Amino acid sequence: MSLRRSYTIIAPLYDALLATAGGGLRAASLAQLPQQGSQDILINGIGTGLDLPHLPPGHAYTGLDLTAAMLHRVKPRIRNLHMNLVQGNSMSLPFADECFDHVVLHLILAIVPDGRACLRETARVLKPGGSVLILDKFLKPSETAWFRRTLNLLSQHLVTRLDVVFEEVLAAVPELKSVSDTPVLGRGWFRSILLIKAGSTG
Repeated sequence: MSLRRSYTIIAPLYDALLATAGGGLRAASLAQLPQQGSQDILINGIGTGLDLPHLPPGHAYTGLDLTAAMLHRVKPRIRNLHMNLVQGNSMSLPFADECFDHVVLHLILAIVPDGRACLRETARVLKPGGSVLILDKFLKPSETAWFRRTLNLLSQHLVTRLDVVFEEVLAAVPELKSVSDTPVLGRGWFRSILLIKAGSTG
């Protein structure tokens, strides 16, 4: 089963599964965005819009997701935000180079089939000096995690990957540098990570 089909099917259940558990983690991650000003920000893998209540107003947001079913559920949450919704693939973004000041990657790098392609595309559309906010589950380098790796044989085809090592993904995108990496849940399985693209916006 393709991820597009899987997430079309689970869209009605997505909020019930994730809204309560992840609200505080999302808020803490998004607090790193500029609270004032007007910048262009991509929410890559917006899902049903669970990030929206925690986004600072005033910015120009673009929300991208693979499925129309997910994007349909975002609309009631937009309210006073300046939000443009786009259906597209996180591994092949339909945007020009260096057009966003910041990119949010919440629970997407470990979902897409190719996390390296997703992060490379993120770097491509990000302006020099811009930031990437990541919240996701990752294995540590050399971590055995046999149960998660075994379960991944099924889960990667349905909802998410359980075998992603972030350091391996980041190594494929040298223009992005890690500024902070904080364990937030599950004894460090879930991490909040801040990256900066090399260069200067000035």
